[in-house]
Formats: sequence, structure tokens, C-alpha cells
Amino acid sequence: MSSPQPAPHDRSVFWRLWTAHSTSAFGTAVTTVAMPLVAVLELDATTFETSVVAAATMCAWLLFGLPSGVIVDRLPLRPVLVVADLVRAAALVSVPVAVYLDSLTLAQLVIVSFVISVASVIFEVGYSTYLPAVVTKDRLTASNSLLQGSESVSQVAGPALGGGLVQALGAAYSLIADVVSYLVSAALLMTVPPPRSGTPKKPKRNMAAEIREGVQFVRHHPVIRPLVFAGTGFNFATGAIEALTAVFLVRTVEVDSYAIGFLIAGLGLGGVIGAAITTPLVKRLGTTRAALLTLVIAPISALMMPLTFPGVGLALFLLGNMGWGACTVTFAIIGRTYRQTAVSPDLIPRVMATVRFVSWGVMPVGALLAGALGVAFGNRTSLLILCLCTLLIPVPVFLSPLRKTRELLEVDVAPSVQAPR
Repeated sequence: MSSPQPAPHDRSVFWRLWTAHSTSAFGTAVTTVAMPLVAVLELDATTFETSVVAAATMCAWLLFGLPSGVIVDRLPLRPVLVVADLVRAAALVSVPVAVYLDSLTLAQLVIVSFVISVASVIFEVGYSTYLPAVVTKDRLTASNSLLQGSESVSQVAGPALGGGLVQALGAAYSLIADVVSYLVSAALLMTVPPPRSGTPKKPKRNMAAEIREGVQFVRHHPVIRPLVFAGTGFNFATGAIEALTAVFLVRTVEVDSYAIGFLIAGLGLGGVIGAAITTPLVKRLGTTRAALLTLVIAPISALMMPLTFPGVGLALFLLGNMGWGACTVTFAIIGRTYRQTAVSPDLIPRVMATVRFVSWGVMPVGALLAGALGVAFGNRTSLLILCLCTLLIPVPVFLSPLRKTRELLEVDVAPSVQAPR
């Protein structure tokens, strides 16, 4: 069942949503740099202790990814987003307050990271559900491109801003920038009208049954299932590559810290490019062919990175990282737009949660595998092995009915998976 078509004035609603999302994304990028530095500089944490803080920021999708869809579906959507922002702000501000009172502990830092992670899971599922309720279907691709573009820009500019704030204010007090971003996001979201529901709410059943319904829908859907498999491959490889990038560049290629920052920023730069070209690419090729193109280019881009050598050879890593980032973002936009268009409004939260649980939950697994391979085979060899594995990412899509169509919406979907029973 299709979602309701928003009124023309809802363009202003989208821009408020976009501003809230972008402000929060920049603040989060600052925290990505500052939070581990709080552990190291304020608490003199060991490598293992710092990794525990990092793990706390990544495990929420594995623990709460599936129930988050049911939670979002059962509660008023706009208040859920506002509360998620306020919870993140309250948790984060406790860190500089504790530093000021000289009472910060590693346990508090881990708890704060975990609370923020859980609230972010709820926020992301809710936000993905809100967007198709206020944006017309013909503008979903462009709207998702704008949102993904702002995230990619934040991945480029945010860490640099974070580094500057850490130098100027100290690691803990630089987190205030992210606190402010969450408060600004919450304030903007409170000005957005509640989304209109196109279908009456169904009676609520037990949470396990609703979670299972979302999982089964994704599992049996001829379009969403192969897209999720491919997206999971993208994220698994991204988690693994990012885990090896710094140590590979520092110890194997012997790159200085300034160049490392520039090379790592290539992922975000590629994401900006991907977000910018997705809409015209889809118009020219169609959603299916555009997605297939990214699946072909991505492994080629990935395989450039382990070939990096000092001097002009650094261009291989930069171009490979940019190409990987562009393909990842373009594929993500196409898949997200399809789900927002093809899935009935009452099922979107659970479908989004299932997709994120699977595709994002593998990132820490990829990072751990990369570390184990690095110890066993060395940095360059392990990076090459992982990049060779990206050749498998297109397989689920090329073996599906998608390859025969120009548009994803042209694929026949059985009535049994068009709506929950």
C-alpha cells in the first residue's frame, strides 16, 4: 500500500528536517574524533580500554536494531525523534561536566557512548520513516541524495573541525559542539508537523511477532533481499578497510599524519560525489542499472587501495577510497529510496530496522576480522584479501531478477510480500 502524497508546502518541512539532520551529523563527526581522545587524554586509557569505548558506539544495531522498528512504529514519530536528540545531548553533556568536576571515569564514558548509540538507532529508524511521509515519491531520490550528501560533507569537514576544537578547548569540552547540534536538531524537529498516516493503525501484537513480520518481509522480498545482501557486503568491507587504513598507511606505506587525514577524507569526498551524481545517474540509466554500475566500480576502486606505495602512489589510495565512497553512497541512496517508495507506511519502521540490523551490524565484525588478518598476514596482504572479497558483493544482485529490469519498481512482487498479513 503506497504512502500518502504530501502537500506542496511540505517542501519547507523537508528543509527543516534536512537542516536538523545535517546539524546533528556535523556534531556527531566532531564527537567521532573527540570521544576517543577523551579516553586517551583525560583518562590515560589503554588501547584495549579505548577499544571498549569504540565498541560501545557500534553495538547498538546488533542489540536493538530489530526492536527499534517496533518501538518507532508504536510511538508518535515526531516526539520519538525529539526525545532521541535530547537523550543524546543529556548523555554527552555529562562528560565535560564530569571533567570539570574531576570525576570522569571509563565506565561513564562507555555508558555515555552506549546510550548515544541506542538513541541514534531509534533516531535513524524514525527519520527514515518520517521522510517518505513528508516528501513526494518523485522527490525521494533527490531528498535522500541531499541527506546523504550532508552526511558525507560532515565526514570530511567534521573531523577537521573536531581536531581544531580539541586543540583549542580540550577533548572533553569540544563535545559541547555536538551537544549544541543535538539541541538545535530537537528544536527544529519540534517545528515540523506530525506526519500524516495513509492507513489506519493496526492493533498492536507482541513485539516478537512484529519483529518477525519485518524480518520475513525483507527475507522474502525479491528486490529488498538482494539489495540488503549487497549492502551488507559494502558495510562489512567498509568496517574492515577502515580498521586497517590508519595502520596500513602509517606502518606499511609510511605516510605522515597530515597526508593520512587527507587520504582518509577521500571516503567522505567520494560520498559527496556519489550523493551529487545519484539523481542524474538514476534519471539516465534507471535505478537498477545505476545500482549495478556501482556494484561493478566498487570492487575495482577497493583493489586500488592495497596497491598504494609512497609518493605518487598515494593517488591510488585516494582515488580508490573516493571511488569506494561514491559507490557506497549511491547504492545506499537507491536502496533506501526504493524501500521508502515500495513498502507500506505501517511496515517501513520494521523493514528499515531489519535492514540496518543486518547491514550495519556486520561492521564491527568486519573490523575484528581485519585486525585478526593483519596480525596473521601483515597489513598489505590482509587489506588485499579483504578487497578481493568485495568481488563477491555484486553476486546476490546479479543472481536476482533485478538484472533484467531498468527500474527496481518494475520487478514483480508477489501479493504475499506486498503487505503484512
